[in-house]
Amino acid sequence: MNKLISALNQIWSSRDLRRKLLFTGGILIIYRLLAHIPVAGMDRNALRQLFSGSQILGLLDIFSGGTLANFSLVALGLGPYINASIIMQLLGVVFPKLEELQKEGEYGRELVNQYTRLITVPISLLQGFGMYFLLKSQGVFGNLSPLQMIALLVTITTGSILVVWLGELITEYGVGNGVSLLIFAGIVGRMPIALGQTAATLETLNLGNVLVFAVLSLVVIAAVVFMNEASRNIVVQYAKRMKAGKTYGGQVTHLPLRLNQAGVIPIIFAVSLVLIPSMVGKFVEQVPNQAIANAAAQIVAVMTPGGWIYSLIYFLLVIGFTYFYTAVVFNPEKIAEDLKKYGGFIPGIRPGTATAEYLSGVLNRITLVGAIFLGLVAVLPSAMQGVFNIPTLSMGGTGILIVVSVVLETVKSLQSQLLVRNYEGFLPTSSAIL
Repeated sequence: MNKLISALNQIWSSRDLRRKLLFTGGILIIYRLLAHIPVAGMDRNALRQLFSGSQILGLLDIFSGGTLANFSLVALGLGPYINASIIMQLLGVVFPKLEELQKEGEYGRELVNQYTRLITVPISLLQGFGMYFLLKSQGVFGNLSPLQMIALLVTITTGSILVVWLGELITEYGVGNGVSLLIFAGIVGRMPIALGQTAATLETLNLGNVLVFAVLSLVVIAAVVFMNEASRNIVVQYAKRMKAGKTYGGQVTHLPLRLNQAGVIPIIFAVSLVLIPSMVGKFVEQVPNQAIANAAAQIVAVMTPGGWIYSLIYFLLVIGFTYFYTAVVFNPEKIAEDLKKYGGFIPGIRPGTATAEYLSGVLNRITLVGAIFLGLVAVLPSAMQGVFNIPTLSMGGTGILIVVSVVLETVKSLQSQLLVRNYEGFLPTSSAIL
């Protein structure tokens, strides 16, 4: 406890970190205020009843940052941007030039991010159009004139771009990853509602099941922390060099390879895709053709959260995106090249291509462990909801995973920035040298 208080004092005493924390908090407050400003022309009571009885919409609301349940100005949240990011990552596999651009450092990443923002706009329009017809079929919206429809689509598309901009502001001027923090804020903002709904149903639930579910939640939190911190340390040795009669190098260090290189991104990507069939099915159910409507209803029934087919597809998507995103963020060839350039080598492994192949093999093995863990945590809530019959907490595992991962990521960002400032305190200033 004393160490925690001391660390908080150090963070707050740093002017730069204090400014970043206050900036991040201010952006999150603005975002939560926007999330409570509903668009015009809807029945809020019908919307509230619809979301309280739909697991699909409830999960979609989590990844919109808690803005969809109010159908606010930022109702679509970060969903279109996440889908645009998935499209760009997949296009990078199909088009080698785009893949090269993604690996060109800061300039390449900024250009890819600009393309992602541009793709976000048409995706926002399509999602807004589909969401309107889905809510209209449930009595939330009435018939809108063409001008009112255009105004609605422009409003929620602008809101989605605004949320992306707020997330990028946090990433650039605040603390941590802005997109992850906005989703984190939405989940935390919905927790009081979920706990209240659970408390209201405790009379009809088995108290023993609730306690077991609470213990499992603590176990999941501990496991998430352990897996996020776990790493495989690769021994790296640097060759000795003689210069001006002095010996340099020769030290032995470690290259840490994390079991979960991708963090929470695979969960976000997988949910964005696994919900598409059920959302499209809900929309197609309203067509006059009875055969098509029946087929759509079957798709919705199969892909409803809690079903084994839904859980299996969700599990496989999480594993696939974990490997995919790890390949994007970690480049064994670049690491091997850097080691060779600075005289480093892995004992028993030749520098260059052999080192890159060795790192790829190790990374594939440890990523499998991390990917399976992420997949199990993602589908565990659906299984537990059926066993313990706690419907209001059916999406808790995914939320816990995101919250814990974002907290760990933010804490590490603060620690690294604090460490840099502590080192700066030991370095003499230019005036002191002169």
